[in-house]
Parts: sequence; structure tokens; C-alpha cells
Amino acid sequence: MAKGWILLIAATVTSLLFINYCDLIFRCGCTWLWAGADAHCNIHAPRGRHCPFCIKGYGFGVWTFMVLAQAGVVYGRTSWTWRMRLLFAVLAFPIVGIIPALVLGLWTGYWN
Repeated sequence: MAKGWILLIAATVTSLLFINYCDLIFRCGCTWLWAGADAHCNIHAPRGRHCPFCIKGYGFGVWTFMVLAQAGVVYGRTSWTWRMRLLFAVLAFPIVGIIPALVLGLWTGYWN
């Protein structure tokens, strides 16, 4: 399988599950894209905590960081089969995503 297709599949998985990952980390109220997405996210509340991914659009930067990590896995110099590249590219999404989630959560004081 061509590396471009592997990255496309991995990035699609990231795109579909990103909002659920946001809720998993921050318990902000986000849900499946087809079930309301950010309609119940605490970013819409007038007071209280606001989701660090949704503040000022930081989520796009986090998503980009994750997809770049996936590209690194896919296009890196290894002798992996396409199945291994796909597996590790998909796994890069939650593993690498924890870094900016922790940084943004701590920086914004979300868990204080």
C-alpha cells in the first residue's frame, strides 16, 4: 500500500476521533461528530472552565501536531510493512496527542 494512502487513513481516523479524544482528556462535553460534536462543550458556557482545545482554536494546532507525527511514522526510514506503518501511525494519534493536551491543560489552568 502506498505511503500516501496509509497517511490518509491514519489522518482520517484522527479527524473522526479527535473530538472524542478531546472529551476523553478534558471531559468537556464534546461528542461524536454526527451526534452534536461541540454543541455541549464547556467552551459555550458563559462561566467556568473552558476546553483548552477549543480556546482560540488551539485544537487545529493539536490536530496538525498529531498528523505530522503520523506522517513521520509513515514516511520514516524503516523496513516496516504497510500494516505496521498503519498501526503505528494510528497509535501515534493518542500517544503523541497527550503532549499538547497536557501542555494546554496545565498552561490554561484547566485542572486547577
